[in-house]
Amino acid sequence: MIKTALFTVTYCGLWYKGEALPLKEQLEKAKELGFDGITIETKRPVALPCDLDRAARKEIMELACSHGIAIAAVETMSNFASPIIEERENNLCMVKESIGLAADLNANIVKVFAAWPGTSRYEELGTYEVGYRLFDFKSMFATKDKMWRWAVQGIRDAAKWADDYGIIIALQNHPPIIRLGYEDVLQMVKEIDMDNVKLCLDAPLFTNQSDEYIHEAIESCKEIGIVLSHYGSSSFDESPSGEIIMKRSQLIGGQYVNYPAFIRELKRIGYDGFISSEECSPVLEDHEYQGIDTVDRHVKAALKYMKKLIADGVEPKIVRR
Repeated sequence: MIKTALFTVTYCGLWYKGEALPLKEQLEKAKELGFDGITIETKRPVALPCDLDRAARKEIMELACSHGIAIAAVETMSNFASPIIEERENNLCMVKESIGLAADLNANIVKVFAAWPGTSRYEELGTYEVGYRLFDFKSMFATKDKMWRWAVQGIRDAAKWADDYGIIIALQNHPPIIRLGYEDVLQMVKEIDMDNVKLCLDAPLFTNQSDEYIHEAIESCKEIGIVLSHYGSSSFDESPSGEIIMKRSQLIGGQYVNYPAFIRELKRIGYDGFISSEECSPVLEDHEYQGIDTVDRHVKAALKYMKKLIADGVEPKIVRR
C-alpha cells in the first residue's frame, strides 16, 4: 500500500506569515493530521544536520516511534552543478552530513537534486527568484553538458558514502539541469550507474499529464526503481461546506495534475513507498501572503483527496478551479 508523508518544508516558516514549526512539532502535526510518515528537509530552522547532536537525534527517533510516524526520507537541497569549485565541495559536505543524519534516524532514503538554485528571503518571506537569477548567471560560465557531468560525479560521490550505511540516494525529476518529465532524470540515473541510486518521481513535474504519458513514465522507470514521490498540497483547498477544491498547476502551464493515473500506475508496479505532501511556494490569495491556517487547510484537503485515491482507486468528489 502506498503510504503518505508530510514534508517538513511545508511548515518551515518561509512560505506563509508565521513562524516555522520545529521538527518535534512537525512530527506531532503529522500524527494529528493522519500521515503515515514524515520526510525531513535539511535546512534551518527545522533540521540542519549540524544543529542536531546525538541527543537531539535520539529524541526525534523516540518521538517518531511513540507517534507511530515513520521517518521516510531525509531530503537535501543539493546543487552538484555549480561552476564554483568551493560551492560544489561545500555541497558535498552538506550531503554527507545529511547521509549521517539519515543513518542516525533510521531513514534509508536521502533525496537529492542534480541542481538546486537556492532559496532566499525577501521582506521576511521565501522566494526562488534570486536563486534562479544567480543560477542563470553562473550557468553562463559552463556548458550544460559540463554541468550535467558535474552532477553525475557529485551524485556518485554521495552514493558511495550512502552505501556505507545501506542508504539509497533518490534523484528527483526537478529542474534545472534535469528537465521536467521523467526522461532526463532516468538518463542521469542510468549514467550514474550505481545500485543504490534510484528515482524520486513526481507527477506535478510532468508537463504531459495524459494517461498514456504517465503509463510510459512509470513503465520506463520501474526497472531502475522509484523509491519516493511528492504531491503538492498547494493545488488543493477545502470550501466552507467541506468540498475538496483542486486548482490548476501553474508550474506546468495551468494543467490539472493527473493524480488518478499516477497513483494507478504506481499501484500497478507494486510501489509501496511514500508519497510526501509538500507546500513549497508562496501561500498567496489575491497576491497577499496567508497564515499557517491556510496551509493547514490545503494540507488537510490534499491528504483527504490522496487517501481516498490510494484506498479506492477513484477520486473523491472535487470541484475544479
